[in-house]
Amino acid sequence: MAQKEDPKMSQEIYRVGVRIPPFCSEDPEMWFGQIEMQFKLSGISVDDTKFTYVSANLEPQYAKEVRDIITKPPASNKYEKLKTELIKRLSISQEKRVRQLLMHEELGDRKPSQFLRHLTSLAGSDVPSDFIITIWTSRLPVNVQTAVATIKGSPMEKLSDLADVVYEMAPTVPQVASASPQAQGGWKKPFKKYI
Repeated sequence: MAQKEDPKMSQEIYRVGVRIPPFCSEDPEMWFGQIEMQFKLSGISVDDTKFTYVSANLEPQYAKEVRDIITKPPASNKYEKLKTELIKRLSISQEKRVRQLLMHEELGDRKPSQFLRHLTSLAGSDVPSDFIITIWTSRLPVNVQTAVATIKGSPMEKLSDLADVVYEMAPTVPQVASASPQAQGGWKKPFKKYI
């Protein structure tokens, strides 16, 4: 006599198309967002299956951070517990993110819009958008700051779009201080007044 399989269980058993990206310790929340999209695409909804996928795909140095949960998982909500603790244990504190936002972040080789998104993610939801815009604007090249100032008070997306256009059209050239001889007279000796 053949046993009947539970259709939900058989769907879970045959799921092999989940692609777990390498763990991103700089942004574990984003990493879980990617994984949850993979689970959704594959139709995986069972807590135990999610927990197993994540546990099996964590590199050892990150698995150590949640060793207690992997080795002795809770009876229910295993995946949520693992997710919550991994994010909590590996994410930098809000205070540290704000300090980084205020003191260390520069435009670098990013487009202004990329830089603004980066500052926004660092700030989190506790920092007002006006404050983020002020910091962002102050760290842009002067020509871009001038353009952005003309539409001050506009939505963040509009400001970043304009900043990108100006930045791409008129890239800033690093200014190098140089000394040059005067046009006709060559170098002049400094005038000294003796008393």
